[in-house]
Amino acid sequence: MSGLAISDILDQVMSSSFSCLIVDDSNAFCVAARRVLEEAGIAVVGTVSTLADAVDTAVTAHPDLVLVDIDLGAESGFDVVEALDAAALHPKPSIILVSTHDEEDFADLVENSSAIGYLQKFELSATAIENMLR
Repeated sequence: MSGLAISDILDQVMSSSFSCLIVDDSNAFCVAARRVLEEAGIAVVGTVSTLADAVDTAVTAHPDLVLVDIDLGAESGFDVVEALDAAALHPKPSIILVSTHDEEDFADLVENSSAIGYLQKFELSATAIENMLR
């Protein structure tokens, strides 16, 4: 869980000072997700496609939220989640896993990860994120 209190996170989301890093190897999804988030007032601090770039960007950009695709080609989104959780990030960002797969396909892995939850990519919205942060 994030180092911020849930009420602080929700206040940030509502006040437009909330920031997000997108970790996905699909350029089409990154473009679409950026548009959805920015239209809702969420600042996208970067889009990256590898574990190393995710950690490097999180360390320098300090996002409040990181969206991580489960399927990153040769890398696993679950590995990215755990690397971000282990990184010296203060406060730690909230992490949401995303994929086109059904939630049931990864329910146990999501539950046992450091992510706060899972969203199917087509469900991505500021409202869905806000609901997950509650």
